[in-house]
Amino acid sequence: MTDDEFRAAMSRLAAGVVLVTAQEPPLDPDDPAAPGGEDVGMTATAFLSVSLDPPLALVSVREGSRMDDLLAEQPLWAVSVLSESQRHIAGRFAMKGRISDRLLFADLPHVRGEVSGAPLVDGALATLELRTEQRVTAGDHTLVIGRVLTARLPGPEGGPLTYFKGRYRHLG
Repeated sequence: MTDDEFRAAMSRLAAGVVLVTAQEPPLDPDDPAAPGGEDVGMTATAFLSVSLDPPLALVSVREGSRMDDLLAEQPLWAVSVLSESQRHIAGRFAMKGRISDRLLFADLPHVRGEVSGAPLVDGALATLELRTEQRVTAGDHTLVIGRVLTARLPGPEGGPLTYFKGRYRHLG
């Protein structure tokens, strides 16, 4: 089996699209007045529920990526489940060689998670805040398993943004 054959087969699996976010820890963790670091975001389609008791979810991140490095040191992170009208957000945070995350968040309507401090996208179908419980190396990716600390349904009812056959799609 070739990489292309595997990729083509997996492209037939429809997946929901989320924005995974985290905030870099402050430069001086001993100073409570020190500002937090930069916000970091990543579009993901490999996000899933793992367990109800305790509530656990998993995201797969490319090993050595900025998000992988950040989640190795920052245990608190968040997920915004994107709606079908938020395709532009998914594309923005999935670009290769993109501009700094600071600029990507600058005009993105969001609130800060009360537990994680990470950005939560306005209008998302659901938002979750998590604390890393376990990291598992799996080939060229890291599976980050997090305990769900908060789960909210802030956005209006609507369809999810999905990814199928290499493109963002709408259900229906």
